[in-house]
Amino acid sequence: MYIHVLGAAAGGGLPQWNCRCDVCRLAWAGDPRVTPRTQSSLAVSADGRSWALINCAPEVLTQIRGTPALFPRQGKRDTPIASILLTNGDVDHVGGLLSLRESSPYRLHATPEIHAALRDSPVFNVLAPDHVERVEVALEETLTLAEGLEARIFAVPGKAALYLEGEDPDIGSEGEATVGVEFRVGARRAYYIPGCAAMNERLAARLEGADLLLFDGTLWRDDEMIRAGVGHKTGSRMGHMSMSGETGSMAALSSLNIGRRVFVHINNTNPVLIDDSPERREARRHGWEIAHDGMELEC
Repeated sequence: MYIHVLGAAAGGGLPQWNCRCDVCRLAWAGDPRVTPRTQSSLAVSADGRSWALINCAPEVLTQIRGTPALFPRQGKRDTPIASILLTNGDVDHVGGLLSLRESSPYRLHATPEIHAALRDSPVFNVLAPDHVERVEVALEETLTLAEGLEARIFAVPGKAALYLEGEDPDIGSEGEATVGVEFRVGARRAYYIPGCAAMNERLAARLEGADLLLFDGTLWRDDEMIRAGVGHKTGSRMGHMSMSGETGSMAALSSLNIGRRVFVHINNTNPVLIDDSPERREARRHGWEIAHDGMELEC
């Protein structure tokens, strides 16, 4: 199984266009300790020829241009991208679909709830139905995303996308709004969970024995954006576990037998984005890697 991290950042990317938090300020200045990142997405393949995108970031064209495995290969119109799977309806995960409208066929997989959100936004009608097949996927259903690549989506604690959440959002519930993805090639298992509000026994049991886990690394600490002076919401209010602390993801996953652990969907305020920061060193001590655009993983 081949996995390319197309984008490793959370919504807004790094640096965020209007932000001068401590991390973004270094990025704007070109400090070599901070590597810019685009918004989160993966490309996954079982054979290196047929690929699936997991989420479709607004920067998808830049991401494709930087990934030779996704270049057109023959004829006048071609793409090795067989399908796209959405894990939620967040703008940073669906915005790039508007750029993939030039009459090449692919399957768009998502839960009925996420597909309904796309149908309610007329702008997505640019995805011509004779080229883009919208496939509704049920939780726990096994599907083939690309040649030889099987996947299964499952509910994780989360919340609806910001533009869908309403006045009293249900945070931490499990349903179709936020899902994780299990990839299988033979006996190998990899998981992609870019958004997760909490760890529970059911999710922990699923992840036990995984060969690879790419997990929500949005914030280092729950009140990070408030402390940075760039927001008023905690991570838990946004539907994301923090990395650190007694209830953070590093502690929650520490006892599980997982081969390789990688943090993805990392917010621009997170100090782990600074090479050799104390937070980056602590994450490494706990066995975690910090994803970057262009990171290539084999499982």
